[in-house]
Amino acid sequence: MYDYHVHSSYSDGEFLEGMVEAAADAGLDGVGFADHCNVSEREHLKRYKKRFGFNLDLTYERRRDAIEELREEYDLRIFDAVEVDYHPADEAEIRAFLAEADFDYAVGSVHEVEEANVHWDYFADRTDEQQRAAVDEYFDRVVALVESGLFDVAAHLDIVERNPALRGYATSDHYEAVAAALADSKTVPELNAGRIQADYGEFHPGPDFLSVLAEHDVSVTVGSDAHSPRELRERVPILSDGLDAAPLDVVELSV
Repeated sequence: MYDYHVHSSYSDGEFLEGMVEAAADAGLDGVGFADHCNVSEREHLKRYKKRFGFNLDLTYERRRDAIEELREEYDLRIFDAVEVDYHPADEAEIRAFLAEADFDYAVGSVHEVEEANVHWDYFADRTDEQQRAAVDEYFDRVVALVESGLFDVAAHLDIVERNPALRGYATSDHYEAVAAALADSKTVPELNAGRIQADYGEFHPGPDFLSVLAEHDVSVTVGSDAHSPRELRERVPILSDGLDAAPLDVVELSV
């Protein structure tokens, strides 16, 4: 079993070696470090980047050296990957960075609509119509992410469900649009366990979304989205059970 979506202290997770040790303890055959990265030139994102310190575009070579050392010490495959925030306005910057950095694979994710992170309480103050429009914008952006051809993996396809203010607005039309784009793409969605132990309590994508993906013969890959050794150890067996119950095929990335 491979876990292609794990974070380290090179973004918002814990120390790299501790995460590798946890992956080995969990019995994984391989673990992929897809730390957050934003390469946008838009001013508000440059400001957030300075404040939150997600600087993998500046530190990926140092992390790569550390991964090379860890590969010699641990009996599992360790992948040098990245999770890039996607917006259509940033495609040129993303394409240039990925070509230069040459990661084992790239994960794309949409975390923002209306220049606000979908996790934020900002959306709680919106009207019903505004919340619905935010979810429409989110899924339009996920379709654009897939159609861009920039990414090997599409992360947590329905992450808006994590936010109580946006939960429940996703429709079968949203799922169909994303599934149709994936069916015509080399981008693979992931079964993501990032909120399986939280109040949300579901994988991403949720059951209804997974059924639509299965109808389009879309396969998935696997990501615990773990940020700590404890999360990684706890989520691997949950993911294993989820994969057994999932109505679609699981694929390994060609890396």
